[in-house]
Amino acid sequence: MATEHISPRYVDLDSWSSAEMIEAMYEGQLSAAAAVRNSLTDIAGAVDDAVPALRRGGRMIYAGAGTSGRIAVQDGSELLPTYGWPADRLVFVVAGGLGALVRSVEGAEDDEDEGVRAMERAGVGADDVVIGIAASGTTPFTVGVLRAASGAGAVTIALANNPVAPLLSVARHPIVAETGTEVIAGSTRMKAGTAQKIVLNLLSTTIMVKLGRIYRGMMVHMRASNVKLRRRAEGMVSRIVGCSETEAAGLVKRSAGDVKVAVLLGLGLGEAEAVEVLQRHDGNLRSAINHSVPSHE
Repeated sequence: MATEHISPRYVDLDSWSSAEMIEAMYEGQLSAAAAVRNSLTDIAGAVDDAVPALRRGGRMIYAGAGTSGRIAVQDGSELLPTYGWPADRLVFVVAGGLGALVRSVEGAEDDEDEGVRAMERAGVGADDVVIGIAASGTTPFTVGVLRAASGAGAVTIALANNPVAPLLSVARHPIVAETGTEVIAGSTRMKAGTAQKIVLNLLSTTIMVKLGRIYRGMMVHMRASNVKLRRRAEGMVSRIVGCSETEAAGLVKRSAGDVKVAVLLGLGLGEAEAVEVLQRHDGNLRSAINHSVPSHE
């Protein structure tokens, strides 16, 4: 596995100055970002398969161990406040349990059968989207997760940093970000981790956009649940509707913090009508506006 190899270029890293080390590691981060380019088509294919399943009510299920598990949980956790993704449709499967996010559980990642059992406990089905992440692509726990999820008919997505890996063969959508050797051999929190974060950013964000949770580059599906988010919601409503922020604040209050409903209220729809229109258009604000407020530009 290339991620475990010692790079001749960095073999004397420990004798370098701080500035030299940092420059070398920075170059590694840039190369990690560049490595993602070759996987863009595969990411798009995974998105286009995942979206219909999620529209049918499926869940986003993230699985991994160690660094990969932590990166997976970070990506998934941010879907709730950013896009209003329902908490009951988000599942994290981490080798050793969620406690392993802050304290390593040695040996947990080596149990492929536990990965299978985790999918059985989750009751994974055909409408679920299961994303398994492993830098090496060999982690038995994550392989077990994707093997079981694929067997259950779920949309399975594998993300690895080595091109020839068991994880890739058990998923419907294999995605490779080939980052090669690390500055510090085996330290996949570096280049491999950066590439994983980029891929997950692209994957989950595109899924949320395709599900209608973004309008004109704004997070219109979020709920205004605190002061910061309420101000953000008021700003979005003001820009879309073309009203003052004071009027927008009133609309956000009337809609109980639902930005999409607030926008439709501001464009002249009644509360019941706004809710019905959004339901009819699967929550897509652009479609709702185009079909219900034809004069709006």
